[in-house]
Amino acid sequence: MESQAPAGPAGTTLLKALVFLMFAMFAMTTDSVGTVIPEVIREFELGLTAGGSFQYATMSGIGISAIALGFLADRFGRKATILIGLCLFGVSSALFAAGHAFLFFVTLLFLSGLGIGIFKAGALALIGDLSGSTREHARTMNLIEGFFGIGAIVGPAIVAYMLHTGASWKWVYLIAAMLCGLLVLGSALAKFPKPIVVRAEPARASEAIRMAGDPAARFFGTALMLYVAAEAAIYVWAPTYLAAYSGSWLWLAAYVVSIFFVLRAAGRFLGVWLLARFEWGTVLLVCSTAMALLFWIAVLGGREAAIFALPATGLFMSVLYPTINSTGISCYDKGRHGSIAGLLLFFTCVSAVFAPMAMGALGDWLGDSAYSQVLGAVFASLLALLCGWNVSRQPFAAMLAKRDLDDYSSVGGPDLAPAPER
Repeated sequence: MESQAPAGPAGTTLLKALVFLMFAMFAMTTDSVGTVIPEVIREFELGLTAGGSFQYATMSGIGISAIALGFLADRFGRKATILIGLCLFGVSSALFAAGHAFLFFVTLLFLSGLGIGIFKAGALALIGDLSGSTREHARTMNLIEGFFGIGAIVGPAIVAYMLHTGASWKWVYLIAAMLCGLLVLGSALAKFPKPIVVRAEPARASEAIRMAGDPAARFFGTALMLYVAAEAAIYVWAPTYLAAYSGSWLWLAAYVVSIFFVLRAAGRFLGVWLLARFEWGTVLLVCSTAMALLFWIAVLGGREAAIFALPATGLFMSVLYPTINSTGISCYDKGRHGSIAGLLLFFTCVSAVFAPMAMGALGDWLGDSAYSQVLGAVFASLLALLCGWNVSRQPFAAMLAKRDLDDYSSVGGPDLAPAPER
């Protein structure tokens, strides 16, 4: 394998800005689903499980493309992969203007999910190329997810505004399609660096499946599944759960998810500061434990406590996903970053499909959406236990140290010229 320098400082800043905007754009659609689902349920007269198809379809598409197509970023380059994914997402989102049938919308969401999985794997691999150490990688991922958090705030706000003015919830997808068009143009014109690590043999479609047997992939994949399951209890089902609230804090109940997203976005920018000063394992343990405690307060205290405890989890959830994800990717050489990013994204999407589906089915069966929060508390507790095991055993310290020495030490050398990707 040979090493190449990434683009210069100006090029690096531009590429990171494009990635920031990509994450903010698709978050507008994926994280507004909790606000859209109640409208879809009313419009098409659906149950909770069927209404949740807007979540299942997107995450199924992301998961399938992540596990099957994540290798594209390693084999054909970050730029081509990002452009393919952006085009598929943009066209699928724009087509929301062309129909009015529930199955048509579900199909478009599945296709847009395929696009997200493709360009997200390419973007995550690109960030590894632009990072100078495993710690910098984790800090940059928290910054990226901070912008994702901004998109997650904007999306539900657009839906709420459109519904207030009598317009359709579909506008959030149409606006995302327009933003995607600008990102396609920017990505097409930008100069991407060559991969830091050039593989002797090209990556294959089965790469991610082979990596699934590695202990590091299993650990970080499991941690991501538990995190996403806990998060889904809030952004997917909290609006439905709190719709039955009739106390004196009605105005707060209406903004629980919005407050959650604001705190999650703010916490991710705070995560950049935390990870510069504390070990990633310790940060994960403290934040996951605090998240689990807040969930149980919400469960035991009922809706009166949930309107305060559930949004507060966002501050502690914020650092978990980007740190788990980036550290898992950093355990592997950069020639496999596209494949491992796709594999971890697959684990994420499996949970994002089946956890809210289980919550919806349990709510339908028992006649109370409160059980979505009970399952969220269980998943949060299991994640805290897993993070505690990681701190006590330190199983991946040697892998990360080796990657810092072998892969990251060559990034950004002052005498190396930029090497644009073809």
